[in-house]
This record gives sequence, structure tokens and C-alpha cells, in this order.
Amino acid sequence: MAYPFQLGLQDASSPIMEELMNFHDHTLMIVFLISSLVLYIITLMLTTKLTHTSTMDAQEVETIWTILPAVILILIALPSLRILYMMDEINNPALTVKTMGHQWYWSYEYTDYEDLCFDSYMVPTSDLKPGELRLLEVDNRVVLPMELPIRMLISSEDVLHSWAVPSLGLKTDAIPGRLNQATISSNRPGLFYGQCSEICGSNHSFMPIVLEMVPLKTFEDWSLSMI
Repeated sequence: MAYPFQLGLQDASSPIMEELMNFHDHTLMIVFLISSLVLYIITLMLTTKLTHTSTMDAQEVETIWTILPAVILILIALPSLRILYMMDEINNPALTVKTMGHQWYWSYEYTDYEDLCFDSYMVPTSDLKPGELRLLEVDNRVVLPMELPIRMLISSEDVLHSWAVPSLGLKTDAIPGRLNQATISSNRPGLFYGQCSEICGSNHSFMPIVLEMVPLKTFEDWSLSMI
């Protein structure tokens, strides 16, 4: 959950998000080093009066500043591709949940159960209980087991939506007529909040997502009570 004036990313709660945060730090360090070098060279050019005529025709320097950016791009691309394939891969999911976007709410269907489906609407500000978050609380939370691979099938019934939960590293577009897939695996129990991340109409701001990750035994008790 984000807090006021937060500058960094939310705390990672899934292996994918941990990898994304490591890649973010890796790339940010490269950007910082490049920016520092460029600033240093600009400062030297503006403050020194020394000139070297030989630098106007230096094949070695031109070779270095051609090869070095290519090496840097490779150092960024390789871990990026690795994470991209990790996010797209799912093996033997323990549970499949289908998510449908509507104007302006989400509906969920647990496809491994016969009659386990519900709609999830934002709780109006006037109905909030103490401790509940404005514009983020819903009337029906998505309860899922922790430490298990879960497949989310995401689509839409009307316009473009986007199903996003930042702390789990999830952001998948919900497109009418297309079924997209995402993988959820949480390291710890808790409540994880998200919102629709694609402008979808006048009430786009009022489509929150709440995932409640619980131990497997608690999830089984909840699913039996819902059927």
C-alpha cells in the first residue's frame, strides 16, 4: 500500500515484483552513471580553455563511444528480457480466476468452482467503516491463497480497462473480445490494493481492486461458505 509523499515503488509482495524492483535499481544506476559522466564532460567544456587538436580526428575515441552505448544497451536488455519471459510463464496454476471489466466495476469468476462468481463495486464514501480507505475499498474482495501460482484471465465487456495491482507487479489490459493472462503469486498474506489503469469513461477513478491473500486453509473455508 502506498503512503503519502512516497517517492519509490511500493513494497514487493511477489517474486515478480522483487525482480522488477531489482531491475529498476539496476537501470537507475546505469542512468545515474551516464548522467554524471555527461554532466562532468559538459562542466569541463565550459570551464577549461585547454584544447587538443588531435581529438578532432581520433579513431580510437570514436570507436569507444560507438561500442560503449551498445554494451550498455545489452546490459539493460538481457535482464529485461529475462523478467519479461518470467512474467509470461505459468506452470500448473493451482487456481484460475476470470476477471471481466465493466463500466464501472469488476466481476470475478472462480472457474475451478461451479457457482463461485460475484461483482465487485467500490464502497461509497458515506458507507465506509473506520479504517477503510476512500476510493479503494470494495464490497466484495477477491480472496486468493498465498504462496501458490494463480492464473488470472482478464477481459472486458464494454471498453478498454486495465487490471493493475502495483505491489504484486501486475498490470494487464482488459480488452473486449480478447483474453489476456497474468500470474499471481504472493509471498505473504495481506490486503493488496489496485485500480483500473486505463481511462475508461467518466467513472474510471471508481474501479478499485482489492486482493485478500490468505493461507490455503482459510481460502478453502471461504470458498465453501460462498458456494
